[in-house]
Parts: sequence; C-alpha cells; structure tokens
Amino acid sequence: MIEEDIQLGAYGVAAILFILSLKGMSEVKTARLGNWAGIAGMVLGVAATGLAVHLRNTGLAIAAVGVGTLLGVPMALRMPMTAVPQRTAFSHAFGALAAALVGTGEFYDRAPEIAAHGATGLDRFSIVVLCAEVILGYLTATGSIVALLKLQEVKWIPSAPVIFPGRHVISALLIGGAFAIAIYLAIDPSQAYLFPVLIGAALIFGVLLVLAIGGADMPTVIAILNAYAGLSAVGLGFVLNNKLLIVAGALDGSSGLVLAVLMCQAMNRSFANVLFGGFGATASTGAKKKEERPYRSGAADEAAFLLSNASKVVFAPGYGLAVAQAQHAVREVADELKKRGVDVKYGIHPVAGRMPGHMNVLLADANIPYDELLEMDEVNPLFPEIDVVVIVGANDVVNPAASADEKSPLFGMPMLEVDRAKNVIFLKRSMAVGFAGVDNDLFYRPNTMMLFGDAKKSLLSVREALKQV
Repeated sequence: MIEEDIQLGAYGVAAILFILSLKGMSEVKTARLGNWAGIAGMVLGVAATGLAVHLRNTGLAIAAVGVGTLLGVPMALRMPMTAVPQRTAFSHAFGALAAALVGTGEFYDRAPEIAAHGATGLDRFSIVVLCAEVILGYLTATGSIVALLKLQEVKWIPSAPVIFPGRHVISALLIGGAFAIAIYLAIDPSQAYLFPVLIGAALIFGVLLVLAIGGADMPTVIAILNAYAGLSAVGLGFVLNNKLLIVAGALDGSSGLVLAVLMCQAMNRSFANVLFGGFGATASTGAKKKEERPYRSGAADEAAFLLSNASKVVFAPGYGLAVAQAQHAVREVADELKKRGVDVKYGIHPVAGRMPGHMNVLLADANIPYDELLEMDEVNPLFPEIDVVVIVGANDVVNPAASADEKSPLFGMPMLEVDRAKNVIFLKRSMAVGFAGVDNDLFYRPNTMMLFGDAKKSLLSVREALKQV
C-alpha cells in the first residue's frame, strides 16, 4: 500500500512537471527550463514505474535503456538543426512503435486464455481501446517514417503528393477494416488470428496517409502524427491502468492536435484537407518545365549599398538559413545595420522551415532578441514601409502566387507579403523552386535582387562590404 502511494505521488509530481514543460517551451526565454522540466518528469515517471512493476527480466530492461541512451545522446548532440524535423519524425515513429508493440504484447500475453477460454480477461470496451491504440501506434510509425523520407527528400519518395485512382477507397477500406476487426474481436476474442490483419492494415494505411500529403504540409503532418502518438499512449494507459501514461499521452496528443489546427488556420487551410486532400495534387502528374525569364542578380557590395541606405530592414528566414547555418551571420549583419541606426526586424512565417518553431529556435541560437521576431500577422502590415527585405533561404512562404494565382497549389495560403516592400534581396543558391515545387514570381520582379551562393558566406561578405560603405 505504501509503495502504491509513493508511485501515485511520483506520478503526480511527474504530471505537474510535464505541464510545466509545455508551459515553459511555449516561450523562447523559458524553453530551456521547460525542456529540463520535461526530462525530470520523464526520469521520475520511469523510475516510479520501474520500482512499482515487478519486471520479469531486469537485465533486459536495463539493456534496453542503455541502448536507447547510447543512440539518443549522440543524435541529440550531433544532429544539425537542418535535421531536427527528421529527428522529430523519427522520434514519433519510435514512440508510436513502442506503444503499439506494448499493446501487441499485452494482447498476445493473454493468448493462452484466448485459446483455453475464448476470453482475454479484458472487457469488450478494453479490447476495443487496446485495438484502437495498436492501430494508431502502427499507422503513426509508418506515417512518421514516410514523413521523415519526404523531409529528407530521398529520390524514391517525392515531396509532392502521391495521388492515384481509388486511393481514398483503399484507405477507407484499410482503416475501416482495421476498426471493424477491433469491434469483432471485442465480440468474439477467440478470433485472435485476425489481429495480425489489423496490424497490417494499420501499417499500410499509415504509408498511404502521408504519401498523399505534400511536402509543404509536412510541418502540420508532424504535429498531427504527434497527436496520434499521444492518443496511442492514452489508450495504452487505460489498458495497463497506468495513470501517468494517460496524463502524458493526453498532454502530448492534445498539444499536437491544437498545434496542427492552429497551423492550418495560419495557412488558411482546412484541417481535413491537409489530412486527406493531398496538397498540390497536380504536382504528382509531372513537373512543368520552368519558364526562362529575365531576373536581376547582384553582388555583396551592391546588397551592402542598398542596406546602408535603408532606414527599415526586415529579414525573412527560411529552410535555406538552417541548411547554411547562417543564423549567426544574419545577426552580425543586423548588428552592423543597427550601428547605423537602422530599424531591424525579423518576419517569421508559421511554417517557415520544416517544423513548427524551426526559425524561432535557429534565431534564438544566435541570441537574436525575441522582441525583434514578428509573426506573420504582425509584420505583414509593415511591409509597405520597409526599405529592404532580406530573404534568407525562404521560398514558398514568400511566394506571391498564394494571392495572385488561383491555379497555384499555394493559392489561399497566407504568406509574408514581402512583395509590398520597396526592395527585396533574395539569398538563394540558385533559381530552383521551393519545397512545394512552385516557381516564385518574386524572383523576376524589377525591385528584387538575387544574391546567389551559400547564405552564410553571402551574409558575411555583405557584413564586410557594409564596413567599407
């Protein structure tokens, strides 16, 4: 009884730490404390569970923790910021797979009772919850792997939506069939041979689900998969009667769901459309040949001259900034401009980069003041007064086609309205299209100067040129 009270007390403290973690990570200034709160809560929860549960093989459990630590620590320390979205998808895959495998083990742990008595010791509701948890876990695992491959831009998994005739019918049959099996198993638990069919349907559905969603929507997909993994943990918590697992899963699932909905609102997109519609579906029919159009390119000294004569400058960062690790170079240019009395701000699009908050984390890494970071709704009204906008590795999030071209797959998505500024300096490696595969009309406008090359090197050259102006 005392052990149970200690476990419940530890679970309560861990749950509070998880809540404080979410609260802390909602702001850059408190994010580190929030991260440490989450770590402390997880360590406490695992320790309390290990003390309360009588492990059949303690050595195997310790070995599993050791392997996870040996893999996880180097990944966390050495993985570049450009790969954080992939790392997040990877974590979702393993977390969901762990929950699904525990659920599968729980089901088959009762297999002797199924064979002997046609019952699992669980009531019908618990069987349905267990099956639903397994379905969510496995589809999240495979869906997260596909998201990772899309984010990594491997050749054999296109970032564009993979659309084929009858996809919705096949997907509906798979997920509908999986839940139908769950209900049937609740009615007649002795039909355990159907359980692998349920697993297979969930695995295939997860692949089809994310294949049909375009790369531009991957930040939202990551948030949705996070919600699915959390819901899977909630279901497993109910089956195992583990209160901390229920709380942690509910926090994870609800925060992921809220984030996905907020991102869809910021992108002016339907949540159901992102999940089932296939963003930019026309892209899968074959890429159109890029039209050759005149554009203006310049050098670092020209960019420095333009910036030196500005009174208001906005930097618009994107994934290219992360690739070039140019956040410190951006700050150095901004510091040089501030010495001249220039008002410097940063325009942050909700889905700039490859995951929610990607740009905020990068800029915080360079100790850029948080009050200089303006969200899209804050910065858009200011652009007509901005002398120069410096776009660092962004593309899709500044594309005017979102408001000007009804045929564009980006149409209707709110963008950083940088085209309304007096001048634009576009830092890119080439004239290539963005992640969504859509050409950007901003490249060819007379007030746009293309500055080609590695963003970090280009910015450092601009900084040196500014010192000479």
